[in-house]
Amino acid sequence: MVIYLDNNATTKVDKRVLDAMLPYLEEEYANPSSMYQFSVKSSKAIAQARAQLRDFFGAKSEREVIFTSCGSESANTAIKGVLAANKNKKHIITTKVEHPCVLNLYQTLEKQGYRVDYIGVHADGSLDIEELKEKIDDETALVSVMWANNETGVLFPVEEIGEIIKSKNPETKFFVDAVQASGKIGFNLKDTNIDLLGVSGHKFHAPKGIGALYVKSNVIIPPLIVGGHQERGMRAGTENVPYIVGLGVAAELAKDALNYETTEIKRLRNKLETGILKRVFNSRLNSSISNRVPNTSNIGFEYIEGELILLHLSDLGICASSGSACTSGSLEPSHVLRAMGVPFTSLHGSIRFSLSRFTTEEEIDYTLEKLPQVIEKIVKLSPYQDELEHLRKSKV
Repeated sequence: MVIYLDNNATTKVDKRVLDAMLPYLEEEYANPSSMYQFSVKSSKAIAQARAQLRDFFGAKSEREVIFTSCGSESANTAIKGVLAANKNKKHIITTKVEHPCVLNLYQTLEKQGYRVDYIGVHADGSLDIEELKEKIDDETALVSVMWANNETGVLFPVEEIGEIIKSKNPETKFFVDAVQASGKIGFNLKDTNIDLLGVSGHKFHAPKGIGALYVKSNVIIPPLIVGGHQERGMRAGTENVPYIVGLGVAAELAKDALNYETTEIKRLRNKLETGILKRVFNSRLNSSISNRVPNTSNIGFEYIEGELILLHLSDLGICASSGSACTSGSLEPSHVLRAMGVPFTSLHGSIRFSLSRFTTEEEIDYTLEKLPQVIEKIVKLSPYQDELEHLRKSKV
């Protein structure tokens, strides 16, 4: 038995996505760039997927959709592309809570002479908008902000941020990492000041190894991968037809399921969250802000280790995480929770639970039955017995 509550790390491939992909792994295997009739169906399948992504993004045109291999490639293409197209500007603005694929890139760029400002967040995880406003200047080439935080689910007001950027410096480009927002909220990019936006298919029930980048039609950037003419010269390499088809279907299904996401998945998330806070005396919600994606909850368990919680949960078939999958194995506490000022008492004991449309009521009930037992078992091993006893009495 597996109770999978780590959907911000990856998601199960939807059976309908797999079924759409299979013909292009078996019978329709032609290179879509070839001239013969056999390749026509593959070429048309890519065109259909591009139209599905256009609708998913709320973009003006299919020409604004570039297929990539993942969210990291989308981010690298956007960021390096903007900087290459604006070589005379060396200032970048981002946030302290970005995904490692973005933060690590900016740390590399700092070594290459770029000036990077990292905007802070408040205790609830919301972005310090006033600090952002102050940092934009004439030398700012790029502002890069995630739409939804992968650890807390907190949503940043990217539409408002786009307006701020363009009012202060119309030439500054705006990139949004929407990997964790995709499939959880609706997009309508044609009505925003977002210039570039990246997503990754495996976050909304497509397979790993396929992503997409939205590039507004008036934005010109050089390709990250140079070679053939594919993707309008924006991304060389023979198109991964089966996975592109899968991404298109997943995007269409995700758009159709948005109402379920914001009602039923949110209800199950709230049931899990409320149940844990009620039943576990040393639990605290790391972000109580209502402006979150509907599937994510980050809960701290004071005076105990998160890794130990995860191991015990795993023995019971329950999958959760202590943060980004890209930092698993690190002994350092979450950079996101540190930026929020989460108390040290729960910093190492914070667990992320993330649901999907495949999460069931029975799975939530099972987790609520087993998790309190796990915490009580670990509490007995904690060296902070006096602190825990004080905390227990204060919650009575």
